[in-house]
Amino acid sequence: MRALRVIKGDATSPQSKGPKIIAHVCNDLGGWGKGFVLAISKRWPEPERAYRDWHRERAGNDFGLGATQLVQVRPDTWVANMVAQRGMRTGSKGPPIRYDAVAQCLTTLTDHALRLAASVHMPRIGCGIAGGRWERVEPLITETLLARDVPTTVYDHD
Repeated sequence: MRALRVIKGDATSPQSKGPKIIAHVCNDLGGWGKGFVLAISKRWPEPERAYRDWHRERAGNDFGLGATQLVQVRPDTWVANMVAQRGMRTGSKGPPIRYDAVAQCLTTLTDHALRLAASVHMPRIGCGIAGGRWERVEPLITETLLARDVPTTVYDHD
């Protein structure tokens, strides 16, 4: 099993050769405008457009908690829009993060990474606006990506 690599830097600028997937958590409301998504949109317009279309056409597709959408942004780079956040605000049901949806998304992400022979790059997913705790997210990464030997790097922004 691989070890998780944690470095300082920008997850939208992966430090790796070869195919790469940049993974992040999205909400289930179709909202895109706060947090890590702003860094993605600053670099590439395609992931936001694809996410908004996916949400708008959700009656006829798999959009929902636990779903993952892969969007190619360069010949060797994809962004994984992972729906693992119920709404956008902490309320009576706790923070928006849904750990079961994170696990489902990471399982799908692992399959994509193996198919593409890609490394995976991400911020501390689900631990910003979604309100998740890293001590609950990291084991999910270990059980999915790392258990299947997918090179995975987490970026702590300066």
